[in-house]
Amino acid sequence: MGALVLAPVLAGAQSVSLAGSMGNGRALLLIDGQPQTLAVGASARGVTLRRLGDGEAEVEVGGQRQLLRLGASPAQVGIGASTPSVGNVIVLPASEGGHFVATGTINGRTVQFTVDTGATTVALSQSEANRIGLDWKSGQRGQSMTANGLVPVHSLTLSSVKIAGVEVMNVRATVLPAEMPVILLGNSFLDRFTMRRDGDTMRLEKKP
Repeated sequence: MGALVLAPVLAGAQSVSLAGSMGNGRALLLIDGQPQTLAVGASARGVTLRRLGDGEAEVEVGGQRQLLRLGASPAQVGIGASTPSVGNVIVLPASEGGHFVATGTINGRTVQFTVDTGATTVALSQSEANRIGLDWKSGQRGQSMTANGLVPVHSLTLSSVKIAGVEVMNVRATVLPAEMPVILLGNSFLDRFTMRRDGDTMRLEKKP
């Protein structure tokens, strides 16, 4: 049996990454950028799902087992190739509450996103901004209308927002004083993609 490693799977000319869990022991994988739902023990395009856990999946390719984690960057190699490449498609599963959630990074720091097409920008709390090291106090000051009335906010530009290996540079964000359980993935990120919903999944394809 092959070694267990924390990495995307490189299967010939394939790239494989974990996009989410669909429940009932099924994982949503991205194989060469295409979504594929697999139950434990099932195979597709040379990839077999061996185990599904919380935020991770163990798959087997070519006799070697690999551990995939949500938010890890997919890599792709062909025969004779040595340089990994990054895809341009993000596939998000719906949570039990019907929201589309994702693990990703802001400026290289791991965060949890919830898609919010009603939000103008990426929106996060001051405490979360502090946790990931954003210098939000030097951002542009303003006000935003919330359910609790007008609140002071700071606007800034994030150097990098990455989900499932797809990176977008220079994304506008708003930092609010209120506590928020997740970061809202608003239109300053979503407008860089074409969006398509298919049942319990959302597909985001990066615009040229």
